[in-house]
Amino acid sequence: MKRAPKSPRTWRAAGAATIAAIIAACGTAPRPVPPVASGPSNPPPPAPATGATAATPTTRPAAMTPVSNATNPRDYRRDAASHLYSQNANRIYPGKMPPLLYAIGVLQVEVDSQGRVLNLDWMRAPKQAPEVIAEIERTVRQAAPFPKPVRLGKVTYTDTWLWHSSGRFQLDTLTEGQL
Repeated sequence: MKRAPKSPRTWRAAGAATIAAIIAACGTAPRPVPPVASGPSNPPPPAPATGATAATPTTRPAAMTPVSNATNPRDYRRDAASHLYSQNANRIYPGKMPPLLYAIGVLQVEVDSQGRVLNLDWMRAPKQAPEVIAEIERTVRQAAPFPKPVRLGKVTYTDTWLWHSSGRFQLDTLTEGQL
């Protein structure tokens, strides 16, 4: 028995269904991203009005301050990034970052021998997102004291902040890359 030839429309539909099935089988389910309280559409609450308490970072006892055995600023940057991640675990963007980010900033941080932040200097500030600049500075100051740079005395290191519109971030030093 001879079959009737299939129309090009039928072939296209079958081909599209096959390709969709292959893609679905190869992909993995995206990781859910829990909601965060701050971001560009929902900025963080303003800092306290009193100047003394707003500028005073939360400090830990000296015995709890971590130590870095880094011998150069590049190695210290990894210790500092790990410290920032541990202090902000719920704010780290999980997995690879999307290709378009809300903000990217390059910040230079000066840390003294006790891990206190002495100075913040923007090498490339995300000026289109001033709320991100303020939030990054607040995050760095709140993470103090940083690991004590015991072999360097004081240290100045630079890291790039990759900021997602959800208010989550990654540091270039520990990034999982981009899609």
